[in-house]
Amino acid sequence: MTTTETSDIFGTKKSVLITNVVADGRPVDIFIDAAETITDIGRDIRRRHRGEAEFVIDGNGALALAGLANTHTHAAMTLLRGYADDMILQDWLARKIWPLEAHLTGEDVYWGTKLACLEMIRTGTTAFNDMYFQMESAAKAVDETGIRAMLSYGFIDLGDAEKREHECKATEALATHIKKMDNPRIRAAAGPHAPYTVSPEGLKWCAEFAKEQQIGIHIHLSETEKEVNDCVSQHGKRPAALLDECGILTPRTIAAHGCWLDDAECALLGKRGVHVAHNPTSNMKLATHRAMPYPQLASAGANVCLGTDGCASNNSLDLFGEVKCAALLQKFFWNDPTVLPAPAALEMATTNGAKALGFGTGTLAAGAPADIILVSTRTPCNTPLHNAASNLVYSCSGAAVETTICNGRVLMLDREIPGEPDILKNATRSAAGLVKRAQTR
Repeated sequence: MTTTETSDIFGTKKSVLITNVVADGRPVDIFIDAAETITDIGRDIRRRHRGEAEFVIDGNGALALAGLANTHTHAAMTLLRGYADDMILQDWLARKIWPLEAHLTGEDVYWGTKLACLEMIRTGTTAFNDMYFQMESAAKAVDETGIRAMLSYGFIDLGDAEKREHECKATEALATHIKKMDNPRIRAAAGPHAPYTVSPEGLKWCAEFAKEQQIGIHIHLSETEKEVNDCVSQHGKRPAALLDECGILTPRTIAAHGCWLDDAECALLGKRGVHVAHNPTSNMKLATHRAMPYPQLASAGANVCLGTDGCASNNSLDLFGEVKCAALLQKFFWNDPTVLPAPAALEMATTNGAKALGFGTGTLAAGAPADIILVSTRTPCNTPLHNAASNLVYSCSGAAVETTICNGRVLMLDREIPGEPDILKNATRSAAGLVKRAQTR
């Protein structure tokens, strides 16, 4: 694809001219002047900038899009991919996932997150929202791989005051660590796991801490019917109302799943400006028995975005697959083929996701973050190309992504990602070591 030598294009920021691509249905060139934002975009701008560019990438008719945003995942769970499938949710967690996670080390999280970043770069994701453990190690992995992330420590106190104090300190430590990194691609968030694993006192602390630090909040909400019923039994109110009472529902909050929200909760989330991350593949695989109420949330004005969840409950971080799954599930569940049309589904993964994470606009325009992916049109999934949005949503997978640029840096070119073999080798080693430790103790 490139018309110049590629050996030096990776890594540090370079001035790059991308020619012969299609964005929003029109042929354009894109110029990035060794900066974090798009300098110029339009038809035939190559005439103005060719002499300035250190590198020229010939897009060969590719579709240019803003990088995708994965608004809910547990990145290091790539190490658990395929470890436990086809089980009832609570059995899956209690018998397989939690016992294995008890043996995680910082090195495991580092290599698991690097593997996740590799997969996301390869499939067109340039920003993600992560909740897990040993998150300083995750931050190191994100820093090195070059994409964007909002990182939160999974705060779980189970109503225990002593454990709550530990979780508060871990949350504070991560926020301090990320602040010291001074990397604009990496942001901290508070991560209260869910209303059923965090006490009201813990939820209120997370809300106050996030407000004080002006950081995001990442939480699971109403994934299953059981957690809703249990919340009503224990607190006399549904989960969204409990979170609102505790100060969790804000314009900085991303609430994942939302399968069992009722109409009043959808209205409340819209009123509070909450971002709701739809995770259709994980929800279907774990049989949550209800699709997130997208029509009601959209009607209420909530910003609905998209997440893959972790690789233990999805097995893939390919957001193109998630876009298709979301569009199909919504049509099927609500028995209406007009629900979540292709352009709206694509916006969930671009503009809506960028808005939720606070990383730019999720669009390609002069002054917007230089987060750009090029999707090949010279591939069966994009032949013919009657409607680009339709093909991107219903035909493509992340395998059609040829080039990924984040924050002005070329991370993948012509499907090449520097250092990939080393990441695959070490992630494989970490996964094997993790399982071995769990089985021998």
